[in-house]
Parts: sequence; C-alpha cells; structure tokens
Amino acid sequence: MICELAIKVDVDTLKGYLEGVPRLLDLLDERKIKASFFFSMGPDNSGKAIRRIFRRGFLSKMLRTRAPSTYGLKTLFYGTLLRAPMIVASNPAILKRAADEGHDCGIHCWDHVLWQDHLPEMPPAEIRGELVRAMESFSGVAGFSPKSCAAPGWQVSPDSLAAQDGLEFDYCSDTRGEKPFFPRMGGVTFRTLQIPTTLPTLDELWGLGGTDPENIKDRYLDLLEPGTNVHTVHAEMEGGNMSGSFIRFLDCCIEGEVAFATLRDVARRVKTESSAQVCDIEMSDFPGRASKLATRAGGPGPDMGLV
Repeated sequence: MICELAIKVDVDTLKGYLEGVPRLLDLLDERKIKASFFFSMGPDNSGKAIRRIFRRGFLSKMLRTRAPSTYGLKTLFYGTLLRAPMIVASNPAILKRAADEGHDCGIHCWDHVLWQDHLPEMPPAEIRGELVRAMESFSGVAGFSPKSCAAPGWQVSPDSLAAQDGLEFDYCSDTRGEKPFFPRMGGVTFRTLQIPTTLPTLDELWGLGGTDPENIKDRYLDLLEPGTNVHTVHAEMEGGNMSGSFIRFLDCCIEGEVAFATLRDVARRVKTESSAQVCDIEMSDFPGRASKLATRAGGPGPDMGLV
C-alpha cells in the first residue's frame, strides 16, 4: 500500500488569508502539489477568542506557539477593540486564484469564532444560516457552489451534521480519526462522508517533547502511515512564520516518493470503492487542545509521536 498525503488548509483569519494563502499557493505550485483549502468567508472576530483563556490549557498553548507573533497583534483585537474585518471580501482574487489553479476549495465557516465557541448553543436554523451565508459568498467569488466543508475547531453537533446533509456536500472534514466514514451522532446516521484529519497539527506538536521548527518534519515523517494521511495546516502558521518547517516536510515527502491527493480525490475513491463504514462521533479531549474535538469513536487514540 502506498503512502498518500492529503494537505488540508484551514484559513481562519484575515492575516492568514491575505498573507498565508498566497505564500502556500506559491510553494505548492513550485512542487506541483494540489491541496484542499477551506475558507472562513465572513468577519475575523479573532479577538473574541480571548474568552477561551479560562479553558484549561488555552493560555499555555498560546504561549507555546507564540500566538502574538504568529497571528499578529491586530488579529488578537479584531472584533473587540478593533472592528472585525471581512476576510474573503477584502481580496476575493485570492480565493479565485486557489480555485483557478485547480485546488480543491470549500468553506470553513462564515464566522469562525462563533462556530468554534458556540455551536452547541446554536439552533438548527442559525447553523444552516451560517453555512448558507458562507456558501453564497463563496459562490459569488469562485463562480461555483462549494461542495465541501470543514468545521472550525473540529466542532460538530447532530444539528450541524443534519445541516450538511441538507446542503448536499460531497464530503466534510470535521473530525479527527483514521479512515473516512459515515457519521452517526445522537443515535442518528448521516449520509455526508467524513474524511478525518489523521495527523496532529503543528500547534499541537510545537514545543512538546523537544519538538522545534527544525526537527518537527522528522516527527511528521515518523507519523506517516501506509494509506491516506490527512494533514491539517493553518494559513496563519504554515503560510506564515512556520513555512520553512512545512517546506522541509513537503520536500522530504517528495524525496521519499509519497503520493499527494486532495480530499476531493479521496472522497471520490472511497465512494467508488464503497469502503466507508458508519461510525459514531464523540466529543473527546485531545492532546495539545483546550477543548473537546469531534473524533471517530472506537478508534485508537491520537499518536503524537512523542515517545
């Protein structure tokens, strides 16, 4: 079985969109790699995330990953002391470029902070409205309707899964786990394929177990498994001050003849082979994270490669 790597890019903030996405598009183009991009379409309310400081582990993560320098001081005040700027509307040409260059493009959300911090409290109509608003904004820029979605912060509820079914996405990538599956939650089985992130993210590994920007590529290479590996990167990090680490990892993968695919490719293959099972989703604690994440129940725990 070959080792395959799918790069999933989450675009959370204005800084990540304006600076990180173009940088990632350049370095991917140089290496002839196609990735899956998920865009936060609406306001950058990152400053409101300061409420997470009361969650266990949030402050230590912010300090460990050097959040002020990674995201920029302005980002940390958007939506509070500074007006929340619109992300994609600030320069629609960037999203259009990603789509025109053949990358798999979908929506992350409308308001990232709202979804990540308040999804359990949101009524079904509001959840659907957030998705529809993001889809309409995406369609107005890209010229086609998005067919995929990746939930902010891997936050999922039965109502969000039902909304995704109703909007007829080809696949979603809202969860952590091993293999693609059809989700069941709250006793209800849903029909939209889930393609989980299989590898830890850079901000989960950074600074743990002696990991630093120079050797983190080795940690990731040790974690790659035969079959499909899904690696979520963030435009603010791998497209920002950690781009060098990401480049070193990609180049090692290319040298090692790792195959690259988009999540759209994976979804099409899985559906053709009818290889996905129905699995339960549970909200679980996750190493390096301050909140519970949606994970595929019954699978092995996350391998952080720290032993």
